[in-house]
Amino acid sequence: MFDTIRWSEEGVVMIDQRKLPREEVYVTCRNYREVADAIRSMVIRGAPAIGVAAAMGVALGMLEADSADPDAAFEEVVRTLAGTRPTAVNLFWALERMRRAYEQVRGQPLAAIRRRLVEEACRIREEDIAVNQAIGRHGAPLVPDGKIVLTHCNAGALATAGYGTALGVIRAAIAAGKRIEVYACETRPFLQGARLTAWELLHDRIPTTLITDNMAGHFLKSGRIGCVVVGADRIAANGDVANKIGTYSLAVLAHENRVPFYVAAPVSTLDLSLASGEQIPIEQRPAEEVTHVFGVRVAPEGVRVENPAFDVTPNRYVTAIITERGVARPPYAESLRGLAQDDNLARSR
Repeated sequence: MFDTIRWSEEGVVMIDQRKLPREEVYVTCRNYREVADAIRSMVIRGAPAIGVAAAMGVALGMLEADSADPDAAFEEVVRTLAGTRPTAVNLFWALERMRRAYEQVRGQPLAAIRRRLVEEACRIREEDIAVNQAIGRHGAPLVPDGKIVLTHCNAGALATAGYGTALGVIRAAIAAGKRIEVYACETRPFLQGARLTAWELLHDRIPTTLITDNMAGHFLKSGRIGCVVVGADRIAANGDVANKIGTYSLAVLAHENRVPFYVAAPVSTLDLSLASGEQIPIEQRPAEEVTHVFGVRVAPEGVRVENPAFDVTPNRYVTAIITERGVARPPYAESLRGLAQDDNLARSR
């Protein structure tokens, strides 16, 4: 098995997801600025994995902090990491959790502060794996036996600290004895489905078929798809879901063909401060991701490009939202708040 991200004496070690599947290369971020660059450049991606990376970035940043003003150092580290990617709310959830840990030891010797923050960052990583396994257990009963599961982008071990959210549901269903296979959309323009999901599932010997994004409607109409399972980067209070661009059209196609559409995500992905998905910020990525493939230009010079990294799926197309605490169903304003009622997430961020 591979490590998506881990803490080491040398720094934060993560698999470089830009190079998969051609190379399995690990990079070591030795300061918080390198962690921020890794998040921004998509060395590491996926909402839960970004959250873990941000937490470890805070701990790493405080290892080099000036003892004369640790408060200023902490704020600079958090500000830098918060400015990397705007849509995935797990990033901000992890930074807030690291802030609470810092407040608990604020004013103590710097050695104690550093030790506490490293412990908290490593705890967030371990908890993420356990959370994903719980999501899998709750989601497995929803997967039809003997059918194909369609997924989009990568919501597996590579997008988390391990096991995965959407792919965690698939892994748990197979572990429960269900006979399923996976169809993975390629996920243009960054090809997370083709490069990452297919690699990860084949790594686990899970039968996988790769399709282009514009083939999804054809296969959903065929009757062979038992359900669609995707991850999420932010979920509003009403159940609107921000996920990788292309998710919205996939949800509409599933709805048209009466195929259940499930979202698998940890409670930390909920943002109950937002009434609807219209308030979710959508990251705009560089034009080169669209005009080039692996560094080779495929579009004419001078063409205008739009490259939103995410879209928002209205809650009416979401059959259920699978979390580590259970399965939420419509009306989501009630069911999601019930799942988050013991969390800071139930209050305004």
